[in-house]
Amino acid sequence: MAAAPPARAGRAASRPARRPGGRRAKRLELTLLLTPALVLFVGFVLLPIAAAFYYSFFKWTGFSPRTWFGLGNYSRVLQNDVFLHSLLHNIIIAVLSVVIQLPLSIGIALLLNGKIRGRAVLRLIVFAPYVLSEAITAVVWLLMLQPDGLVDQIFKAVGLGGIIQNWLADSDLVLYTLFVVITWKYLGFGIILLLAGLQSIPPELREAAATDGASSWQTTRSIVLPLLGPTIRIWIFLSIIGSLQLFDLVWIMTLGGPANASSTMAIYLLDRGFSRYEFGYGSAVSIVLFVVCFIFALIYQRFALRRDTQGALTRIVE
Repeated sequence: MAAAPPARAGRAASRPARRPGGRRAKRLELTLLLTPALVLFVGFVLLPIAAAFYYSFFKWTGFSPRTWFGLGNYSRVLQNDVFLHSLLHNIIIAVLSVVIQLPLSIGIALLLNGKIRGRAVLRLIVFAPYVLSEAITAVVWLLMLQPDGLVDQIFKAVGLGGIIQNWLADSDLVLYTLFVVITWKYLGFGIILLLAGLQSIPPELREAAATDGASSWQTTRSIVLPLLGPTIRIWIFLSIIGSLQLFDLVWIMTLGGPANASSTMAIYLLDRGFSRYEFGYGSAVSIVLFVVCFIFALIYQRFALRRDTQGALTRIVE
């Protein structure tokens, strides 16, 4: 019994002594590293949101004195048919992205993950449209989709001249035409993201499944796709948020027309807030757009991403 205290004392003495200024140095390092990013985040994200929220309660053209309007701007936004149709267009693009782009991305990623000739070149070709800026993509496709443009010429050359339409002038067709352009532009991002997820799956699992007699489809369905789940959920989140904030491609190609048939919430915001100098009303539109994205992000985090992030957070070891 008398030997226990010396043993504990020996173990305590063997532990490395903490430096007195170690904790202070770590705090100083974190402060120096986080301060620039925090200043930028506050200056370019939080303050604009707060300013838009403040101005949304006023009638203000940017030149005349501000007039208190309370919740009147929000009432106008939620009762405006053009805004509600713009919100519907964003939702349609988001749903089409998940229903069409996701299966295409998974299929092409599985194909490019296999051992095929020219795999590196094919990956480069698939990813190249994503590298192009939205402005360049919009201008190129705008020229191609003009009447008697390249798209029409291709259809005529392959004997499909009968399906030629006014791609960007038909109010029933313009939104789906834009979706084709959006898919061409952003499909490569999803493919590369899914390829990165496929690379993290140990090949031993597929080999074991093949040894047990599982077919390629059974292996993909029962092993690959479940392990690819976190990557798929991240892609869905990014795709829907991007669809809700869609602006540049549509603005350059159609300006939201014809007759607001391709208008989005961001285009409606720009039109009312800047083109018509209704800054108070435009601020209310921006807050509504922010709330829609924020609520979706919270719900998706709660029900879809929570299991992927559990245990991923780390804490500072003192």
